Amino acid sequence: MKHTLREKFLEAFSMEKYAAYLAEIETFAQSKLEFRVAETPVFISKDLKLKMEETADTVIEFIKDKDFKKITELSIPNEFKIPGENEFPQMMVFDFGICKNKAGEIEPQLIEMQGFPSLFGFQYLCDELTKKHYDIPENYDAYLNGYDGESYIQLLKEIIIGKEDLSGVVLLEIYPQQQKTLIDFKITEKILGIKTVCLTELIAIEDKLFYKDSGNLIQIKRIFNRMIFDDLSKFPEIKHIDLSKKYDVIWVTHPHWFYRISKYILPFTHHRYIPETYFLNEIKYPVPLDEFVLKPLFSYAGMGVIINVTQHDIDQIKDPENWILQRKVEYAEVVETPVGNSKLEIRLFYFWKEGWDKPIAVHNLARLSQGEMIGTRYNQDKTWVGGTIAYFEK
Repeated sequence: MKHTLREKFLEAFSMEKYAAYLAEIETFAQSKLEFRVAETPVFISKDLKLKMEETADTVIEFIKDKDFKKITELSIPNEFKIPGENEFPQMMVFDFGICKNKAGEIEPQLIEMQGFPSLFGFQYLCDELTKKHYDIPENYDAYLNGYDGESYIQLLKEIIIGKEDLSGVVLLEIYPQQQKTLIDFKITEKILGIKTVCLTELIAIEDKLFYKDSGNLIQIKRIFNRMIFDDLSKFPEIKHIDLSKKYDVIWVTHPHWFYRISKYILPFTHHRYIPETYFLNEIKYPVPLDEFVLKPLFSYAGMGVIINVTQHDIDQIKDPENWILQRKVEYAEVVETPVGNSKLEIRLFYFWKEGWDKPIAVHNLARLSQGEMIGTRYNQDKTWVGGTIAYFEK
């Protein structure tokens, strides 16, 4: 972390600049922000960036292994086995907590990963407007591996839209108007030119999928999938197409990758920046529970995580195969703010384009916290916390 850059940023900061930044996000998206955006970006050293990429590369090698699908087959719930899985995930994200080790040194720790999209549209806009409203040093960049805003959008188009007409590509979600991430959908629509469609609006005719636009049936060729299938259980009344049928459509990414590339693969990967992790149902000897956290495999935004684990907590779990014990890490309070130092988590966006040998890091998202955990529900009524963007030293 660069102390001099923090000092310079804080000296130039004003609430007027911050308010103008937020207002321009909402104006561009024509939508309200439903999650907190932090007052500041973060500046990351070249060394810390390389450590995160090195760790992700270790996991990617495992994902590329010829036996990966066989190893992760049990991760997919039977009720969500969807035909049409592709050879590889077109996108994935890696979440790193910025931590302090026993020697007091700052290092990344891979907390989880997802074979699923993130706020790809929102973070494009976040970078554009951060550079407009704040002074970002020329030798720092939010993009990685030579990408910039223009080439990033082009990459998204190539992966999500491919060679199809825009009308045949949709962003799919369950009740998108009710999602806190609606603003990201609106930005994605604007920069890519595709429509957002609710699962309930899909129409199946034989092996083809359609949606209605101005009364006309439009065939869907590609689905940019933003739907978490586990969320279907929250809507027992929902009526939708038979998802167990094979349709003539390409998923980006296919729903199986949400399960395959997740906390499920942490017990199989080993690296100094990956916390020791075990499947709860496979532990054969006592472990010091005070040194571990208990996590459900497929939760989002910290839901269900138990930090101070007791034997009673474990005894209450009916499906231990869907839980992990992960060694605790100590998040470092590394980001200086006017209201005290904040903890930091960085999410690297990886993309895997057809013809590439492996996915590469392209963009990022960062989150600041002054609560016990990262996430809005743990930072209620706090400032200088929330979603933001990291700028990496070139």
